Amino acid sequence: MHFLPEKLDEYIVSHSETEPKLLQQLTRETYQKILQPIMLSGPYQGRVLSMISKLKSPENIIELGTFTGYSTLCLAEGLAKEGTIHTIDINEELEDFQRKYFDKSSYGEQIIQHVGNALEIIPKINVMFDLVFIDADKPNYSNYFHLIIDKLNSGGIILSDNVLWHGKVIEKLDPKDKSTKAVLDYNILLKNDPRIETVVLPIRDGLTISRKV
Repeated sequence: MHFLPEKLDEYIVSHSETEPKLLQQLTRETYQKILQPIMLSGPYQGRVLSMISKLKSPENIIELGTFTGYSTLCLAEGLAKEGTIHTIDINEELEDFQRKYFDKSSYGEQIIQHVGNALEIIPKINVMFDLVFIDADKPNYSNYFHLIIDKLNSGGIILSDNVLWHGKVIEKLDPKDKSTKAVLDYNILLKNDPRIETVVLPIRDGLTISRKV
């Protein structure tokens, strides 16, 4: 989803950090072998995730929605030396694909994969987090937030992807469209919850940064 004119978008990308070669390989294989490759964060948003993680230098990260592991590797770039990232995805068929690229990286031993329902897995991870990335099924965004917020350290960051949802957030709502309704409700939740401060960035399909006060 591009909200800027194409040429201006290209200028921004060309003057930002270059995508690492391993992620270029991951992208290529994802497009060759995996359904819905558009779900990848992509080189520009990936560099944004990497930069935010590096600025935070988190001890522990949790990611909801691994897909093929692109965003996982971007976030892992900022991990503290002994840090870990827990990444959860419901699709067990992608587990080996993810692990192949995790092990090719410098962060393989720091990445812990979980396969299954994130609503059931999150409460079982007995760790306080410094950085959260939510990029999973939209109807559960608010549920994920409520599970995560008390496991987030003060000053911790929640990154929420797809918060503009292809521009549907400003269109007339179709009563049958549960995903758009969920994103609308989630955006209101982030705006009004006194435990966090939030800013929405018009990056790709919308990326919200929320900081726990």
